[in-house]
Amino acid sequence: MILDFVKLHGLGNDFIFIDDLSQEIELDAAQVSWLCDRHFGIGADGVILVRPSPNAQCIASMHYINSDGTLAEMCGNGVRCFAKYLVDRGFVTAEGEDFMLDTLSGPRTIRYTADSQGKLMSATVDMGAPMLASHDIPTTLAENARTPEGQPFVKEAAIPSPWGDFLFTCVSMGNPHAVCFIDDWQLVPEELFKPMSEKSLESFDIARIGSFYEGNPAFPRKANIEFAQMQGEGIQMRVYERGVGETLACGTGACATGVAAFLTARSGKKNRLHLPGGVLEVEWGNDGRVLMTGPAAEVYSGSVQIPHDLCVSAQGDA
Repeated sequence: MILDFVKLHGLGNDFIFIDDLSQEIELDAAQVSWLCDRHFGIGADGVILVRPSPNAQCIASMHYINSDGTLAEMCGNGVRCFAKYLVDRGFVTAEGEDFMLDTLSGPRTIRYTADSQGKLMSATVDMGAPMLASHDIPTTLAENARTPEGQPFVKEAAIPSPWGDFLFTCVSMGNPHAVCFIDDWQLVPEELFKPMSEKSLESFDIARIGSFYEGNPAFPRKANIEFAQMQGEGIQMRVYERGVGETLACGTGACATGVAAFLTARSGKKNRLHLPGGVLEVEWGNDGRVLMTGPAAEVYSGSVQIPHDLCVSAQGDA
């Protein structure tokens, strides 16, 4: 199997794009994992198949598969990269006008800025309204607080771990997120930091604790796990993505963290989210919808041949 692809990234969160407008491509988990392998394959956090949308208002549909082969309902950085893929290839030509693309969690509206050659530089995505009810996350944690408008939500609920309880605020941006703000790193056990380092978000062993909470029974469909701290006028954060591991950036995670910061009275509704890969602007508008703004970049394009044994295995499974 030979596939043509384009690799793009949003703040280092990288994706393999494959044209599947003919809807002839089906990739199994082993094939996706091989494509995303940074030693044997192309290397990426996930694969995005570009498919037609059943919605006439949408230019195309984003079918996003995590690097472990599981489907993801939504990906904020992936949406911006998808917008760049469409703009740069002439699917969209009217800069300054909104256009719509489809995702597994529903349509998303995009506005973008372009360079002198008409290539997308940054995009603002209408990520929709955050979902806060426990059954929408989903989580088994009980709602224990209300928004200013009276909507129940899970606010800093304690979930036990081998290293003590951590407090999570739960938000869905079309996919599940659990956000933990750390206000005093000195209270976190020493064993969760790199040896001989100062306790901080940078030295925090997010792979260890993130993998523990990602599949916690409190999250029936697993969850993306964010750890964050307030930093001046912004928020510094890291994320352990469901089905991927830690990534340099997570668009839906940034949105969820901005929402959680407001719900826990740590910030207003507009925030700069500082991730390892760069900065995203997130605003939870008075209309209840979240706008996310950030860059997207193309890395390279090419063709790749999936190993014969993986193709034979997939045919056998079918």
